Amino acid sequence: MFVDKATIFVKGGDGGSGCVSFRREKYVPAGGPDGGDGGDGGSVILSVSPRLHTLMDLRRKKHYKAAHGRPGSGKNRHGGKGDDIIIEVPPGTIVYNSSSREVIKDLVSPGQTVTVATGGKGGKGNARFATATKQAPRYAQPGQKGEELKIDLELRLLADVGFVGLPNAGKSTLLSRISAARPKIADYPFTTTRPHLGVVDLGNGRSFVVADIPGLIEGAHMGSGLGHEFLRHIERTEVLVHVLDMASVMEGRDPVEDYHTVCGEMRLYNPELASRRTILALNKMDLPEARKYYEESLNDLSGLDREIYPISAVTGEGIDRLLEAMAGALNL
Repeated sequence: MFVDKATIFVKGGDGGSGCVSFRREKYVPAGGPDGGDGGDGGSVILSVSPRLHTLMDLRRKKHYKAAHGRPGSGKNRHGGKGDDIIIEVPPGTIVYNSSSREVIKDLVSPGQTVTVATGGKGGKGNARFATATKQAPRYAQPGQKGEELKIDLELRLLADVGFVGLPNAGKSTLLSRISAARPKIADYPFTTTRPHLGVVDLGNGRSFVVADIPGLIEGAHMGSGLGHEFLRHIERTEVLVHVLDMASVMEGRDPVEDYHTVCGEMRLYNPELASRRTILALNKMDLPEARKYYEESLNDLSGLDREIYPISAVTGEGIDRLLEAMAGALNL
């Protein structure tokens, strides 16, 4: 199951208390203080793991609490540090403070870490408080409380190329054609309700990651049709492939108008997306109606000022040229 949002509660362990103790040895009637320090509490740390692609595990478990530091003891023995908790997250996870919505960290690279709740410092034992004038202090310091925080985690897919378009444009079929990904495919809108990733291998060391972003609809920038859930996955992609359903004329729609609808939603969500390198994949060209519309609308399509590639995700027509265009846009 693909989960791209989670909220969890994290707490660092409390520091261990310092110890009040005095030397008690034979023939040493007035031994000095020898209380050891308490250990620091453990911390809660997020770490990026490349093997993860979802936040599903964090939806199951909500609370994470690191171990407390151990108290000090006599003979100047210091308490041990509490064990840290390391929580693995997928690359592309953004960490927010739930209360302020301030970004704590954008975790992108495998192995990257961030401490979200630091453990409390251990308290000092009474040996630390001995002075020339106060040689037998009978007090020690308690350990400090560990930090606690509620955090929101939001996953934004890391992909080189993102497929965008209206529902049922054929994005999932195209992804399954060019990669080993097997998204759910059917002939009705909103088949894809979560993003899918696929790796395209062109040989000779050339490969890239493609994300099939669920179909956008008018009003997506305001959240219609889960618009915000989908649009944020586009933001990290370097190249966009806009898949147009050229057979939509059979339903009385105009593919060029569909293109402007999706572009408008992306622009309203994030104006920077309007300048993103975009390739047009004119899909379903195996159907006579789509071919006829294409031939009659070449001027309108050329006026979109985008690279245009007629394809059929079903038969494979034009796919090789489209893949080379994607690779070229990525400078591969």
